[in-house]
Amino acid sequence: MIPAAEALARLKEGNLRFATNVRAPDRPLDHDRRAELAESQEPFAIILGCSDSRVPSELVFDQGLGDLFVIRVAGNIVAPSQVGSIEFAASQFAVRLVVVMGHTKCGAIAATIEELKRPAENQSRNLRSIVDRIRPWVQTLMETPLVHDHDALLTHSIRANVRASVNHLKHASEILEDLIDNHGLMVVGAEYSLETGVVEFLDEEYATKLPTGSRE
Repeated sequence: MIPAAEALARLKEGNLRFATNVRAPDRPLDHDRRAELAESQEPFAIILGCSDSRVPSELVFDQGLGDLFVIRVAGNIVAPSQVGSIEFAASQFAVRLVVVMGHTKCGAIAATIEELKRPAENQSRNLRSIVDRIRPWVQTLMETPLVHDHDALLTHSIRANVRASVNHLKHASEILEDLIDNHGLMVVGAEYSLETGVVEFLDEEYATKLPTGSRE
């Protein structure tokens, strides 16, 4: 088992390589690694990221087959299926780091802002289910002067959504709460920059020390 702090350091090192166009020299060939992983897996981190095609976690963190347990959904939202997937990986594979990773210029967040400004009459109920999970954090920011600056509103909304997902995961299940309180599970938020390739980790200490509260 790789401790959370070590896993986080490994992700940061990998992202530095990616952002500076340097690949790890000792990365095993895919076919060799594939044979090793045929019977079991030992990922060292769980990434809950956005489905955006420009944000593939394995590339962003310069990792290979079997290194990351990746869950991708538009807007990196937290719904029961995502919680269950994280419970599975954390329990079955003793993964001790969960990263909720948003990214700049997120289309799901932009769509939520647009929906709040100009509600659609015939929006798909499935798309609405994503927007509705993002809506509360964006709505709060739209009640501030940020509403007059679209770019600033989008930036703050992306980060607010990441922090909300981190908070939700801390209260999402008894399994995760126990792993956080007693077994070293760390949940942190991050934002990937489409422009620079750099991942910024947000409020690491805050994200891992949120008080226990009621579950959504």
